[in-house]
Amino acid sequence: MEELGLPELDSEQIENLCSIVEKTAREYILAKVSSKRIETLNISVETEGAKPVKLTVDVDISLSPLMKNFNVQKLADETVKKAFNSAENYLKELACHSKK
Repeated sequence: MEELGLPELDSEQIENLCSIVEKTAREYILAKVSSKRIETLNISVETEGAKPVKLTVDVDISLSPLMKNFNVQKLADETVKKAFNSAENYLKELACHSKK
């Protein structure tokens, strides 16, 4: 991710960041797979530091045996990408507001 010129994030901004990332990941998965076909879905979002913020996103998903031909690893990888995109967008928005 490129340098965005962010101010140090406060606890509320970090909490918002985690919430947005988790929501994006969950919505992406549910857009691809019916909730009835999901046996396990755990999404973990962790941050470390305030400037720079280190973001870790883990997606643990297992699907119904009926979905045996579905590429779960690809879904998890795509979900993480979408989650990081939402984090980048949120941080860019913060950067714009901090320059005003």
